[in-house]
Amino acid sequence: MADFDRTKSVTRATLVAIAPVVLFAAMIWHPYIAGRLPDHHAIAEAVTDDPTRWGLAHLAAAVAAAALILAFIAIRGVLREAGDKAWSAIGLGLIVIGSVAYAVLPGMEFAPFAAVESGADPEAAQAALDAWFVPVLFVGAFTFAIGVLCVGVALRRYGAMNPTLGWIVVGALIVMAASRFVPFAAVQFYVQSAAALIALWPLAWVVWTRRGHAISQSESP
Repeated sequence: MADFDRTKSVTRATLVAIAPVVLFAAMIWHPYIAGRLPDHHAIAEAVTDDPTRWGLAHLAAAVAAAALILAFIAIRGVLREAGDKAWSAIGLGLIVIGSVAYAVLPGMEFAPFAAVESGADPEAAQAALDAWFVPVLFVGAFTFAIGVLCVGVALRRYGAMNPTLGWIVVGALIVMAASRFVPFAAVQFYVQSAAALIALWPLAWVVWTRRGHAISQSESP
C-alpha cells in the first residue's frame, strides 16, 4: 500500500511539474506576433515565413492545454484526499471546459497554414476566423478563470502551504488565468507561461512531499 501511495504521489507531482514546462515550450516556440491581437497581417507573415514552425507550435499548444488538464486533475485528487468536497471539483470541471476551448484555438489557426500550403490567402483565412475565434477565446478564458478561482479557494483551505507561499501560488494562478483575456502576445505567451511555472512548481513540490499521506488540515492557513 505504501508503494502504491508513493507511486501515486510521484505520478501526480510529475504531471503538475511537467505541465507548465510544456506550456512554456509551446508559447516560446510560437512565432511572436507584435501589436494587438488578432493581427491578421502579422499572422499571415508568420505563417508564410515558416509554415512548419507554425503548424508544430500550434500542435504543441494543444498538447499543453491537455497537460494542464492532467495537472489540475492531479491537484484535485490531492485536495479531495485533504478533505475538499466541492470547490476543487467545481473548479476542475470548469478548467477542463476552458482548457478544451483553449485547445480548439490552435486548431482554428491551422486555417492560415492550410491557405499557405494550398496557395490561397492566409490573411483572408485568418480574418474569416474572427467571428468564431474571439468568442471561443473569451468564453474559454472566462470559464478557465472561474475554475482557477475555485481551485484557489480550495488550495487556501486545504493546501497545507504556509500563508506566503499559498498567496504566491494562488496569485500566480489568477495571473495565468487573467493573461488569456489580454490581447497581446507578450502577455498571452510569456506572462501566462511564467505564471504557470510560479504557480504549479510549488504545488508539484507539495504533492511530491506528501508521499501518499493525507494533508493535515491543521497546517492550512
